[in-house]
Amino acid sequence: MAKTGRIKDRYYLMSLGCSKNTVDSESMAQLLENAGMRAADDPTRAEVLIVNTCGFIGPAKEESINSLNELAALKQPNQYLIAAGCLSQRYGDTLAQEVSGLDGIIGTRRWMDIVDLVQRIRTRKHPEPLYHLPSDAETVGKDERGAARISIQGASAYLKIADGCRRPCAFCAIPAIKGTAVSRPIEAIVNEARMLRDNGVQEIILIAQDSTDYGYDLGLKNGLAVLLKELVKAVPDVPWMRVMYAYPGYVTDELIETMATHPQIVHYLDIPLQHAHRKTLLRMRRPANVEWVHETIGKMRSAMPDLAIRTTFIVGYPGETDEEFDTLVQFIKDMQFDRVGAFTYSYEIGTPSATLPDQVADAVKTARRDKLMEIQQPISLQRNQAQVGKILPVLVEGHAEVEDDDGPTGETISLGRSYRDAPEIDGYIMVQGEVPEGEIVPVRITGAMTYDLVGTVDLGQPIVIQPGQIFGAGDLDVHDH
Repeated sequence: MAKTGRIKDRYYLMSLGCSKNTVDSESMAQLLENAGMRAADDPTRAEVLIVNTCGFIGPAKEESINSLNELAALKQPNQYLIAAGCLSQRYGDTLAQEVSGLDGIIGTRRWMDIVDLVQRIRTRKHPEPLYHLPSDAETVGKDERGAARISIQGASAYLKIADGCRRPCAFCAIPAIKGTAVSRPIEAIVNEARMLRDNGVQEIILIAQDSTDYGYDLGLKNGLAVLLKELVKAVPDVPWMRVMYAYPGYVTDELIETMATHPQIVHYLDIPLQHAHRKTLLRMRRPANVEWVHETIGKMRSAMPDLAIRTTFIVGYPGETDEEFDTLVQFIKDMQFDRVGAFTYSYEIGTPSATLPDQVADAVKTARRDKLMEIQQPISLQRNQAQVGKILPVLVEGHAEVEDDDGPTGETISLGRSYRDAPEIDGYIMVQGEVPEGEIVPVRITGAMTYDLVGTVDLGQPIVIQPGQIFGAGDLDVHDH
């Protein structure tokens, strides 16, 4: 990697993993910019190379190490390589053995010290990597050095409301990586929501390891509902607010009422359930009251008939019998979720599940995952087909050129999402014609596939962002193509 151009005071930042990691990357970038550094799109043009790693499961760890090694192999003497994030926090003491050429290692709990670490690396007297991995998480969420905890993605933005997790799930290393749950102050979150509004953001997505635990450490009862009410008051002109990552047993009646009665809060919930058999859930150290799930989802659907629910399940967990798996299959058939993600159990050293007997063979895990998705696909298709003929508000995110067997046709379609679709994990709505990006437009749904919908802009109709929030076509800055 030859040196090209001036690289002093420039940084290159690669972000791996989930949206929560993306927010941490953006926050580090803000601090580096505030210190006078500038971003580079090309690692050959940067003095400081940072990989914000993911170390949640085996494949993520492998991707992170490979990315670090690729940059390490090309690094020049006047460049510095830093490993940040989850992999660093979890395996920091041994990471330098797997990645030769590391100059610094910083974890998830003190990302806000990135500028300090860069300055120490520049002035160090010995070539060994500098470690910045304190285990104390008390200041996470509070001592943020003025960095906003946001990541703007087009007309949508992630806003982190808390960090860490206090749940005891036996398969999960997040508490060991991130520390216990720490909620951010309401006023900081509200101020950042106003900032996003002022930047033209149309959708604010609230994220945390467990959003429904927000405010517990602040002494708040029903903290997420309290926060949502403050947000809808503070930014009434942001059309959509989306809640991600709810925890079973903590979707309260007040939260349901808050979602149902405030038009800005989209009728969508991501609630990872992980399994449906009581014995499996107990081994997972997860809430095992499956009747609660039936009752609460019934309440939610009664309060919000148009509710879209996404969930995830783990198959092949240690000790999972055919009977337990069959119970999960029947549960999916009964509940009729809009979206389901299925994952095979990942053996993670250091988690309680790693010591469990009766580990399930990889071939069985894969077969069960495939069967689960085969069961869910017609359910998702049916849920999508129920949208045909309706007019949905669609946030346009980009465009694509239509191709057939002979290649490009010269026709352009717009790609967007409705309230039923979270970014990156759910489907698209393909809209005929070229509609401006960043607009929410009324789309009449004309076709349905398993994961995606097809439609046309219908400017003759008023658009209902959510019940009680109505815009006429004249209120929308949309060109009829």
